[in-house]
Amino acid sequence: MARKPPRRRRDPEPRPRVPGSKRTRSAPGQGRAQARAATRAVTPGGAGSAHRAHAPKPPGRVALRRTSAPKRTQRPARRVAPAAKAPPRRTRLARPDPARVASLVQLLERLYPEAQCALHFDTPLQLLIATILSAQCTDERVNLTTPALFARFPDAAAFAAAELPELESLIRSTGFFRMKAKAIQSCCADIVAKHGGAVPRTLEELTALRGVGRKTANVVLGNAYDTPGLVVDTHVTRLSHRLGLTREKDAVKIEFALMPLIPQPKWTLFSHWLILHGRRVCVARKPRCSVCPLAALCPRLGVTASQ
Repeated sequence: MARKPPRRRRDPEPRPRVPGSKRTRSAPGQGRAQARAATRAVTPGGAGSAHRAHAPKPPGRVALRRTSAPKRTQRPARRVAPAAKAPPRRTRLARPDPARVASLVQLLERLYPEAQCALHFDTPLQLLIATILSAQCTDERVNLTTPALFARFPDAAAFAAAELPELESLIRSTGFFRMKAKAIQSCCADIVAKHGGAVPRTLEELTALRGVGRKTANVVLGNAYDTPGLVVDTHVTRLSHRLGLTREKDAVKIEFALMPLIPQPKWTLFSHWLILHGRRVCVARKPRCSVCPLAALCPRLGVTASQ
């Protein structure tokens, strides 16, 4: 029920509004009674006016409640993904100066005449197993592990027939022992089945063995069979970039980029030289550039801090 305004509550008698008359409002200094009297005053027209004053209010127009149209919901603005920034254009690295590369090779040869494989082995098979174990492990740790391992399993047939838990326990200290144990067993099984128990002598046959990649194959060829091969590990990758020899990041691409730069008879030794120099001088975090014998020939690409 609609609530009556305060004036209508005080005056219970309905007061119809005379058409054409203006509503008298109380002015400052004029009482409410005078305002009511002025409203009830008879307008010109005589008795009919009093009748009209007490006549019921004629039905007026029924005010229809205007319903506003439902607001049109705005669709959220479609988010446009910002345009992807184009990667910085990779400038082509100029081919290293052959004279500078030749000077690097001669200087490294004079610096590290004793360079050789750091893994201890007596047979090609032992070198193959030791190289598999050296992944994500130091050569010193591998050399501490292999004597007991080679005494327990002297040939490829013994490795292929070994109990996996026993093999894992012997190589546990090298890390990733489960994966390495499976790789060793699979590789030796292929050697027994396809090569009569002898380690093959070609890169294609070695890389066809399960668990053997180009790096492991080049280690075996260069150090067990005197077949030159470029071994690309973390040290060779880092120094090849800093010396400006290649900008490739993949090990296989780095190997093929270095092949035309280094004389083939020195491929194996060049890997040993870079590995030794990377361990002693050109370390990963802060290379010792102040005492590096190669400083005059090194562009120091990517070096942000040195000592």
